[in-house]
Amino acid sequence: MAQLTIFTAPKPFTNPHIALIQRNAIRSWLSLGPQVEVLLIGDEEGIAETAAELGVQHLPEVARNSNGTPLVSSMFELARQNSDSPLLACVNADILLMPDFVQSALCAAEQAERFLMVGQRWDLDVREPLDFSDGWVDRLRARARQEGKLHRAAGSDYFIFPRSCFTDMPAFAIGRAGWDNWMIYSGRKNGWPVIDGTPSIQIIHQNHDYSHLPGGQPHYKLPETFENVRLAGGKRTIFELLDVNCRLENERLQPVPFSWKKFWREVEIFPLVRLHSYFLGQVFYSVFHPVKAYREFRQSIKRKN
Repeated sequence: MAQLTIFTAPKPFTNPHIALIQRNAIRSWLSLGPQVEVLLIGDEEGIAETAAELGVQHLPEVARNSNGTPLVSSMFELARQNSDSPLLACVNADILLMPDFVQSALCAAEQAERFLMVGQRWDLDVREPLDFSDGWVDRLRARARQEGKLHRAAGSDYFIFPRSCFTDMPAFAIGRAGWDNWMIYSGRKNGWPVIDGTPSIQIIHQNHDYSHLPGGQPHYKLPETFENVRLAGGKRTIFELLDVNCRLENERLQPVPFSWKKFWREVEIFPLVRLHSYFLGQVFYSVFHPVKAYREFRQSIKRKN
C-alpha cells in the first residue's frame, strides 16, 4: 500500500509549455517509488490522455463553481475516496518533487497525529523534457543551485496532511489565491503542528506565464480570488509561512527560531488562533497596522456607497 497519495488538478495541456512542465512534474512524482501514488483530477483537455500515457489514475468528475473552476473541497474528497494511504499531498501540477518530500512526510507523521506541512519553493526556468534516469535527483539539485532562486516565504505549492484532516472545507476555487492561506490559518486554529518543511524539502517550481488564466492576469487579481478570501472568512485569515508554529529539521519537529518579527506576529494573531474571534483579530490588526486598517475601512465604505 502507498504511504502517500499526491493529487492535483492540472491545467489544460493545450499550451505546449504548460503541457511540458506538467508532464515533467508528474514524472518526477512517479519517480519517487512505490510508496507514492498519483491522482490527476479534472476533465480539462489532455488530462485523460496524459494519465493514460503515464499510467496514473484519472478522476474527471470533480465539482466546479459557476465559472467552471474545480473546487478544492471536491478534490480533497476525491483523493480520500480513491486512495488508502495514511497521508495525502495536494501539489501544484508544475512542481518537481524529490525523495526528501516522501521522507519528510513520513517523519512528520511519526511525530504528530494531525498536522499540516507546507514550505518554500525554488523557481527554475525549464524549457525541455527532463531526464529521470539514474542520477536525476543530483542533476536537478545542481541545476537548481546554479540557475534557480528560492521564492519568498509567501503562499505554498504543496500541502501534506493525514487523511483525517481538512474534511470540511469551504468551496474554494483551485488555482486562485486565498485557499492556500486558509489552510495554514485552519491548521493553526485547530491547534495542530503547522510545519515549515523548507529546511528538509526542496521543491522546484517550473516558471510559466499566466496566459492560461482569464485575461492573462495573475491569479491573485481575479474575482475568484476575492471570493476565496470571502469564503475563508475575510482578509485576517490570509496566513503565510511566517505563521507556522514549527519546522522539520534534521528529521525532528522543532520550534520556529525566535525573532521579534515572529513574536509580534504571534501576538497579532492570538485572537484568531487561540480565542477563535475574528472580531478581536480585526481589533488587533487595527492596533498593529493602523494605516492599512484605515485604508481597508475607507475602501469598504466606498464599496457600500
